[in-house]
Amino acid sequence: MKPIIDLGIISIHWYSIIIFVAILIGSNLAIKEAKRHGYEEDFVVNLLFLGVILGIIGARIYYVIFNFDYYKYNLIEIFKVWNGGLAIHGGIIAGFITIAIICYKKKVNLLRILDYLVVGLIIAQAIGRWGNFFNGEAHGPATTLAYLEGLHLPQFIIDGMNIGGNYYIPTFLYESVWCLIGFIVMIILRRRKFMKIGYLTSFYLVWYGIERFYVEGMRTDSLMFLTLKVAQIVSLCMIVIGFIVFIYSFRKKIKYEGGEGNA
Repeated sequence: MKPIIDLGIISIHWYSIIIFVAILIGSNLAIKEAKRHGYEEDFVVNLLFLGVILGIIGARIYYVIFNFDYYKYNLIEIFKVWNGGLAIHGGIIAGFITIAIICYKKKVNLLRILDYLVVGLIIAQAIGRWGNFFNGEAHGPATTLAYLEGLHLPQFIIDGMNIGGNYYIPTFLYESVWCLIGFIVMIILRRRKFMKIGYLTSFYLVWYGIERFYVEGMRTDSLMFLTLKVAQIVSLCMIVIGFIVFIYSFRKKIKYEGGEGNA
């Protein structure tokens, strides 16, 4: 897609703007929740800064690895992230490793921090998927205009799903809406008295894992490992890990409200 601002040396694309807005909103929510539980803002900001930067790098590396047959002949394209190609699973893995290392060094409860972060992460994903819309990617198989109109979608989405003269299933929208619903549920849950540390993290892993496994089955641009869709494999792992985290949290019984703070 053409940039919305083109100054020659510097160009700005909708994809970049939407990803930036998603990160800004998600990070702000995480910072506010952590501060509410007594964590110093500087600690959370630094944690997020490193987590986001390395997460973006991880998302790109993950994508490039599974598309290396193309990138090995087009090395300069590796750096053109504004054209798309950020695999969320790669970002989650890299971001998690970064945050886990920092929490270990600072002697901070990792699950407690993750509970604050996943709420911001899921709304960032809901927003970020619209970057795929503007790039004409992350869609499903070809369909008909009548099918899209039958979904009662806004006209601009229907028009945007007309790519190269063919209409496509808006799987980006399915994921965006699912993540938005998950965000609302998590906002409600985290104020409930029965909530324990780790519950939100486990909910995120299972909720997103189920959705992504289903949606990935429809997508036409999936990253592949042999004959398997990588995102479906990772999604199944997320679901299993989510249940393990829930069982662990249930046994530990550390309440969500009333954190350690002052990290």
